[in-house]
Amino acid sequence: MKTTSIGEQRREDRQPADGEIAISVEGPGSFTFQGRLIDSSRSGFRASYQGFSLSTGQPVRFRHSLGEGRALVMWNRILEQHIESGFLILDR
Repeated sequence: MKTTSIGEQRREDRQPADGEIAISVEGPGSFTFQGRLIDSSRSGFRASYQGFSLSTGQPVRFRHSLGEGRALVMWNRILEQHIESGFLILDR
């Protein structure tokens, strides 16, 4: 039986990951930036980056050592030195 804390909402186990990730914001004024992959699961991943914050629900394209495709920004955590975001993979 898998136990979770009150704040834990994960449905899948995450595996630690490391390496660069390229994230391309889709839509008008699109741009690409670099970050670091933190962990991944079958249907998503978490990444760290600096400089600005993505919006929840924003579609992006991604490329990292484990794959590439389209994803949605599901959440953001703004920390002192960087921002972490969780992504739901839409297609690979």
